[in-house]
Amino acid sequence: MKAQLHELISKISSGCMADDEITRIADEAAQAYADPAAFLATNPDINYDDSFPIPLGEWVVVGSLPETVLFQADSYEALFQQITESFGPEVSFVLKAKQLAKTEPLKALNRIQVQLSSLSPETGGYVLVDFSEPLDDELQAVLVYTSDLPRVLELAVEIGLYAAPAYESLKAAQE
Repeated sequence: MKAQLHELISKISSGCMADDEITRIADEAAQAYADPAAFLATNPDINYDDSFPIPLGEWVVVGSLPETVLFQADSYEALFQQITESFGPEVSFVLKAKQLAKTEPLKALNRIQVQLSSLSPETGGYVLVDFSEPLDDELQAVLVYTSDLPRVLELAVEIGLYAAPAYESLKAAQE
């Protein structure tokens, strides 16, 4: 499982994380998946209990991802603001977060996805992917290169972690 976690984290971090950091998170998450009680015993500072809706290993992954990789918000406007900030000032976006303020969710997601698809042409752009079970926010997502999407979804199934393209998921849910 450690190798699968490493590959998944590598692909969702899209070059935003150092390999040693990815390895550390994959190691800790694999330990937490394999033996939650032992992991909690050796990491008493971890604030996790059985009431959480996700396994401890998944919680370790989600809690360890930096805010340049895992985006959490209660609105698409705030989510897109975080995404644009993660790219830094050198990447200009046609779409502005405030343009999403009064837009219905499906239209907002479509606009975000169109904007993300135009970035990184060599990888087919990015796909906004709902990731894991949001704990404190309405929305929780990562960016994945379009070319990596099939493998990311496959790894998520193998690990048992929820991941799905955000736009397609919301569109299917509304139909």
